[in-house]
Amino acid sequence: MNNLEFRIGRLSGIAVALGMAITVALSGCKEDGKLGVASRIDPSKMPTMSTVNVSTLISDSGITQYKIVSPLWNVYDEVDTPYWNFPKGIYLQKYDRQFNVIASVAADSAKFFRMLNLWKLDGNVELHKEPGELFMTQQLFWDQRRNKLYSDSFIHIETPDRMLEGHGFESNDQLTKYSIRRPTGIFPVNEDMRR
Repeated sequence: MNNLEFRIGRLSGIAVALGMAITVALSGCKEDGKLGVASRIDPSKMPTMSTVNVSTLISDSGITQYKIVSPLWNVYDEVDTPYWNFPKGIYLQKYDRQFNVIASVAADSAKFFRMLNLWKLDGNVELHKEPGELFMTQQLFWDQRRNKLYSDSFIHIETPDRMLEGHGFESNDQLTKYSIRRPTGIFPVNEDMRR
């Protein structure tokens, strides 16, 4: 073996050893990197689904019940109490069997706790019920299991013939039977006052 062959053989051996060392080092970095990223992931703080510019219909037993419109819908399924979050606001319409809008609600943010069938609406909550009733509050809960709406916040209600105000509110989910726990005012309304 001549001197050139020896040098090439020696360089090849060094190259192979260096290549193996780099491969081992890089594979170690990859695994450490993956573990480092994985260790920082907390499923309870990350949505399992995130959707922007939502406009969807919700049906029950084949009958369209609601329409939901929201700029952002996050679903958290990996938490103790799974929920949907609408942090940038929500607009919801409720339909009758003929697909007529019978009520609508808007809020600055909302959460729906799926296992509890409970909605929590927060910030500038406005609920419109046909024909011509308006309910305004800062926080409203809608318990679909018990067919009940309630709030501990200040509430302002407008009907065709009066305005009601107070703190604390409870109603059936049809808004046909409701009461204010601590009323602060009942004001009759005539058409001149509305203009």
